This record gives sequence, structure tokens and C-alpha cells, in this order.
Amino acid sequence: MKPWTLLLLLLLIATGLCLAGVAVGSTGFSFNILAAQDAMQEQILWQIRFPRSVGSLLAGALLGLGGAIAQGLFRNPLADPYLLGASAGASLGVAVLLVAIGVSPAAVALMLRIGLTGTAFIGALAGVSLTLLLAHGVEQSIRLLLAGVIVGVVLFALTSLLTLMTPDIMRPMQAFMLGTSGFLSWASVWVLAPALLLCLLGAVGASRALDALTLGEATARSLGVRLSLVRLFLIAVLALATGAAVAQAGLIAFVGLVAPHLVRSRVLCTHGWLLMLSALTGGCLLLSADIVARWVIAPQELPVGVVTSLLGGAYLLVLMHRGPLSEKRA
Repeated sequence: MKPWTLLLLLLLIATGLCLAGVAVGSTGFSFNILAAQDAMQEQILWQIRFPRSVGSLLAGALLGLGGAIAQGLFRNPLADPYLLGASAGASLGVAVLLVAIGVSPAAVALMLRIGLTGTAFIGALAGVSLTLLLAHGVEQSIRLLLAGVIVGVVLFALTSLLTLMTPDIMRPMQAFMLGTSGFLSWASVWVLAPALLLCLLGAVGASRALDALTLGEATARSLGVRLSLVRLFLIAVLALATGAAVAQAGLIAFVGLVAPHLVRSRVLCTHGWLLMLSALTGGCLLLSADIVARWVIAPQELPVGVVTSLLGGAYLLVLMHRGPLSEKRA
């Protein structure tokens, strides 16, 4: 399949999923609402379902893009957007603010000013910064990976400790940790859309450096790639993409890991195409999971992170058992 063919196909799928996302509600699918004239139905359509669907598409696109960046940057097909401690930092930031709200009036004012999403974003950037500090910069990929694992383990342990010490925050923390698209709104869309545009432009601009990195660091240097500068720039883009998605939708597993694999299984392309196609694929995956989460046990909802974990885990299990075939197609 040609890259542009897959691009058009994904755009059609995304459009269809947006329509399906708008049509699904507490009673299942109802496409009559798309032509609703009632004021209440219009409000449900334009103020709840439509921004939620668009927000899920954008958040998934940021995670898919982050996964493609991480896998190209570290030359590791198992790398995902959470590799450098962004998810752990976001979780700790949310937990700290929730604990502080109960003991400090100043924390309440902070909550009203920047909200949990702002705190999660700051925590995600802090987690990545801590990883860079422990790795002593971006010179060595192995040190970055190890530092990211250490930061993730330690910060998640601190988050669990705070949750156990303050049982009152367990419910909101559970919603954040499992991932949810239920709080996505037009405000979320206005945050996610510029973040996606900025990250996509930055990543595609550095795609030639990622292509060179696939040949090895020594070859990349011989081709004139300034590895330290490129790594630092791409890590900043990765942190922004991951932080924005996690802040708005919580911790959603497997989307960033699976999206680039799905693209590689369909087309052979350079990183310029891979980044764009992975973003679209990630958006379609998360929006599909959101539709399933709302429909499968309606009128109740499953956490969307649970759905992505089940589907992503099943896909990787199949991919693992296919063995050499999956490697050839990748």
C-alpha cells in the first residue's frame, strides 16, 4: 500500500468514527440525533459528544505521534511515549494537588486557576526533566532509557503511597490512572489541537534526522546530524505531546506503542510519512476505544484505558506469535 493511500483511508476512517462517536450515547447508537432539532439534543450533540469525539481523536493522535518519535529516537520498537517518566510525573502531580486541596486553601486557589489538567501537564514535564537530569543530558540513549525507567518506578511508587495515605483521593486518581475521555470538552480541544500541530510540525521537520538514526549513530554523525541537539529537540516534542495527551485524558496504555506498528505493517515509508500516519492511526485507535467504552455496557461506561489495554495487549500477543512474518512486514 502506498503511504498516501493509507493517509486517505485513515482520514475516511477518522471521519466515520467521529460520526459514530457523536451517535453513541447512554442508550447505544442513535443516528437520529445527527438531525436533531430539539434544543436539548443539540446541546448533547455539540457540547458533549462532538467535542469528546474530536478530543479523543486529538489525544490519540498525540500519543501515536509520541510513540513514533520514541521508537525512532531510541531505535527500539518497544518504546512508547511514557518511556521518559511523563506519565509518572503527571500522576504524581495530580496526586500531590488532590492531597494538598484537603489541607491548604492555597491549593484550592491553584486548582481553580490551572486545574488538574494543568497540574498533570506540569508534572509530566517535571518527570521528563528529572529523567534528563539523572541521565546527565541526552548523549547516551541507554542512560536515558534507564533513567526513564527509574524515574517511572519511583514516581509511581510515590503516587501509590500518597493514594494509600489519603483514601479520599482514590476515586479521582483511579479515573486518571485508568484513562478517561469523559471529561474532554471544547476547552480540551483548544489545548490539544495546537499541541498536535506544533508537535507534528516539529517532528516532521526532524524526520530526516530520524531516518539517519535508523542507520546507526556513527552513520548519522557522518551524515552531519547533530545528535545531541536532535535528541534534545525530539525529547522536548515528545514531552509536549505526551504531557498534553495525558493531562487531558489520563494514562491511556498501548496507543502510542501499537500505532507505529500498525503503520509499519501496512506500508514501508520514511519517518516523514510514519509520523503523520502514526498520529492518524493513534487518533483512530483511541476514538474507536472510546466508542467501545461507551457502547459495550451502556448506559454505564468502561474506562477507555481498559479498552485500549485489552485491545493493544491482544494485538501485541498476535504480533509476537506471528514471529518472523511480522518482522518481514515491519
